[in-house]
Amino acid sequence: MASLREASAAPLFISRVISSTSVGIGQVALAWGVMGMGYGARELSLVVACSTFPALLILCGGVIGDRFRRHHVLMGAELLACLAWLALGAAFTMERAPLPLLCSLAGLSGVAAAIFMPTVRGIIADLLEGGQRRAGNALVSQTEALGHLIGFVSAGAVVTLAGPASAAAVRGTLCGISAVLLSRLMTHRPGRTRSGPIRELREGWREFTGRPWVWIMTLHYTVITAALVCYMKIVGPLYTENGHGGALAWGVIGAAQPLGALAGAVIGVRWRPAHLVPVTVLLPMSVSIPMLLMGGEAPWPAIAAAALVPGAAQAVYYVFWTTALQDEIPHAALVRVNSWNLVTGYVLMPVTVLLSGPLVVGFGLQPIVVTAAVAAIAVTALTLLVLWVLSRARSIAGAGEDPAPVPIRASEVTAG
Repeated sequence: MASLREASAAPLFISRVISSTSVGIGQVALAWGVMGMGYGARELSLVVACSTFPALLILCGGVIGDRFRRHHVLMGAELLACLAWLALGAAFTMERAPLPLLCSLAGLSGVAAAIFMPTVRGIIADLLEGGQRRAGNALVSQTEALGHLIGFVSAGAVVTLAGPASAAAVRGTLCGISAVLLSRLMTHRPGRTRSGPIRELREGWREFTGRPWVWIMTLHYTVITAALVCYMKIVGPLYTENGHGGALAWGVIGAAQPLGALAGAVIGVRWRPAHLVPVTVLLPMSVSIPMLLMGGEAPWPAIAAAALVPGAAQAVYYVFWTTALQDEIPHAALVRVNSWNLVTGYVLMPVTVLLSGPLVVGFGLQPIVVTAAVAAIAVTALTLLVLWVLSRARSIAGAGEDPAPVPIRASEVTAG
């Protein structure tokens, strides 16, 4: 918590609470805003897919984040999100807004997210020294979790009592406040570069592929992300809307994960597991627990309780992973490596969302969510096997290089 007293970083943490609160509100507002106009699963899939499709621009966001002052990049992304969500709020006041309009505005919010995501993962390296980064990353995770918690809890009530239009307007307003807070930060001015964007992307790609632990874990999390998107974006809202508690229940379920993350971030700072590789790989698999319960048609309070576990596990994973990248990747290429890491996970998001609606219509909610859970479990087992084989092969070859997703230092092994 001492990081909160760092004047150089405190506005970031406050901004993350406010902006993350808006994310939770926006997710519920978008789903119920579309469904409230009489659109079904297919149309909901299309609109949500349009909000995720710009994730393909994450690579551009990586180049921007390494070329300009990083707090300026975050400010611009928040202002763009502010405009998009205020416009969505206006659209939700219509009796039945045209689907192309909803798709376009959702896509604009996705562009803002594509610029924001890789840069926010690297900004702690600008604001805090190496010894403070682990705690700083944990506090970023905690403040985001606190914001998501507030957002999801309040979203159900706002959508139920005031409607999706008001919820979307709140999302846009909070993004604007976040941009003002980010303007108080001071980040490094990048050195001038004469290389073009394509060459810069290639340099980031070399840093990304030159470390097997980075791309192996990235492929693993790609499948986890696809399963989570299916569950969070499509199946979950449809499940609760069809006789399992409605918007209020989905708000509580969504809030359970960030509630667990509040504790998980503390664990991530203090925990030094002796077997860091398998622990880090296993953490994201916990997302399958609430999915399997939903597949068994469990009551929504049970699903909400189960969602605490992946919430905590994801926060620990974030601290391990983000700190490792900030410590091991050159500062000048950090955001580009983050962009390569993120884009592989998000590139399947539009396809996943587009397919989820029709698949739910064709096969039903329960078979689809169970399949997503099984995919998360299977890819985790495969990743553990690949890392073990790679470790054995290098050991035999005498290379002595550790393929762990988080580099292990002697002091950490002793502490563990």
